[in-house]
Amino acid sequence: MIVKTKKYQLPTGTYMKLGFKNILKEQWWVSLIFLAICAGYFWIPSWWWPGGAVIALVLYLLFWLIQFAGVTQLEQGKFMFERLSYEISSQQVLIKLNAKQGMPLKWESIKRAEMGKDAFVLAMSKAQLIHLPFRIFNSQHEIKFTETILKRKGYIKE
Repeated sequence: MIVKTKKYQLPTGTYMKLGFKNILKEQWWVSLIFLAICAGYFWIPSWWWPGGAVIALVLYLLFWLIQFAGVTQLEQGKFMFERLSYEISSQQVLIKLNAKQGMPLKWESIKRAEMGKDAFVLAMSKAQLIHLPFRIFNSQHEIKFTETILKRKGYIKE
């Protein structure tokens, strides 16, 4: 069976929010560095330790926020924000710009998938995401089929 979705355009704000959330999940260890720098206060008591740690953390998060905002402006990233439809099967996800233009995406390219309360999010890298809201599917059966594929591939747990 092949699931064919309606056309969907990913809003840039949603992309930035999902990308930022993805970075926080992938790079959770940054919080350990933040805590280690703050712990310097117990070695040499000075408020410069926590202050410097907060400044470094804010700069780090700002760096990633600028990266995601930049992707929305670059010519190479414009493809992600066009009206696309998807054909999902157990072999691949076909990303279609129109009836004649499309790009196959093998399941092996996807690093992680997540099923939220109203969408599937497929992450290929830190900055490349596919957001599939449930409203673009034609029926509840197609959502369940897509969920079954993701479970079989080991991307989401039961």
